[in-house]
Amino acid sequence: MTALIVILMFVAFVALDFLVRDVTRRMREQKARKVREAVLTQAVRLDSEDEAKSLKRVEVANPKARILAVDDEAVVLDSFRRILVLEGYNVDTVERGPEALGLVQRRDYDFVFTDLKMPDMDGVEVVKAVKHLRPDVDVVVITGYGTIETAVETLQHGACEYVQKPFTAEELADFVGKLVIKREARLQAQRRPHVRVVTPAMAEAASDHDFCVPGGAFLSEGHAWVRLEPTGQVRIGLDDFARKALGAVQEVALPEAGREVRRGEALFTLRKGADQVRFLAPVSGKVVHGNDDLKGEPGLLGTSPYERGWVCLLQPSDLAGELASLKVGKPVVAWYQEEIARFRKAEAEKALGWSEVEAQFLRR
Repeated sequence: MTALIVILMFVAFVALDFLVRDVTRRMREQKARKVREAVLTQAVRLDSEDEAKSLKRVEVANPKARILAVDDEAVVLDSFRRILVLEGYNVDTVERGPEALGLVQRRDYDFVFTDLKMPDMDGVEVVKAVKHLRPDVDVVVITGYGTIETAVETLQHGACEYVQKPFTAEELADFVGKLVIKREARLQAQRRPHVRVVTPAMAEAASDHDFCVPGGAFLSEGHAWVRLEPTGQVRIGLDDFARKALGAVQEVALPEAGREVRRGEALFTLRKGADQVRFLAPVSGKVVHGNDDLKGEPGLLGTSPYERGWVCLLQPSDLAGELASLKVGKPVVAWYQEEIARFRKAEAEKALGWSEVEAQFLRR
């Protein structure tokens, strides 16, 4: 009976904690929205004629993105400001293409929204000019029913997407939110990764944002490392790229002692649930023994990849002839950066499961 009371009290406490957190979150969101409404009411009245005659600017604290919208219809621009400012975006609006280009040259924006049909300069010209001046800015075309075909054509000139008017507040907020996610994923893929050559011990203390290459070890294109031992044998494991790409491992299938293996054949297997990946032997030889510590503690592959997390010991049969196929020293850093950039690009397009990682990065 006492145990039941304790369980009920615990459940009640968890439910109350969840309720308090949810109410607090809602109150915080309502407060932020009221602040944005006040900013919107005040800032819309401020014309910045020194930058552009028709410019209306609304800035909020910690914006999700910086947006410039150009349209000759004031009602459309009013909708942009009202909807997107309340969603947490900085919004500038102008009514003419030349004004928008002047702002793009002087200020940093994440997105430029442009109507297609405008006097002086149409949307196609705005798209071309913005992508010429600032290739890093994402341009979105605002299109009506009769201009969808032209809007699609602007994608060839660098526009990333188009939105059809009229739109509801929910539709526009959802559309821009998805654009922000796509942009961040693309920028993340483009950022040059930080790769360091380290001692095996230092790899254990490195941050998740650093990729560590073991100093003095050789790496295969299948992301296995090889370290020469004083006995003439070689110790083998998976590298930092592989462990970060795969994440947590639940089981390691070690190669059997005495097994003869040729370079490029499956050497050991990692498993997590129904997923598994096979790592290819970086060199040929006979398996001396595997690392039995991994049977009870497979997490060593992640926490100590180049020391306690080694996988097997091998007696090489043609080391002198096969070392040329492995990478070592400074070339490893450049190759690692290329591999990481390729992985991030693939991840931005589609979340990679173990089978995709194996097919694209480990089976070479």
